[in-house]
Amino acid sequence: MANRNTAAYYFQAVASFFVSAGATVVGIAYLPVNAWERAFLGLGLLYTITSAITLSKVMRDKQEESQLIGRVDRARLDKLITEHDPYKDVA
Repeated sequence: MANRNTAAYYFQAVASFFVSAGATVVGIAYLPVNAWERAFLGLGLLYTITSAITLSKVMRDKQEESQLIGRVDRARLDKLITEHDPYKDVA
């Protein structure tokens, strides 16, 4: 059972990311501070964005791994059930 996202959900996630990042960039650009402080805040924003992307990739990979392991375990169990004969003489 695959989880499929709709095109609207994908668009909303991408648009939300760009709107929030853009608003933060505009906010940093219009702050009444000197260039060094503005650059520091910009680097902090970039670090936050890259960390969020990395975290989402790690979580996705972990979920895909658990789904794969679950499918392998399910296949093993199905094989054991189909091979099991309760009336077979154990001798």
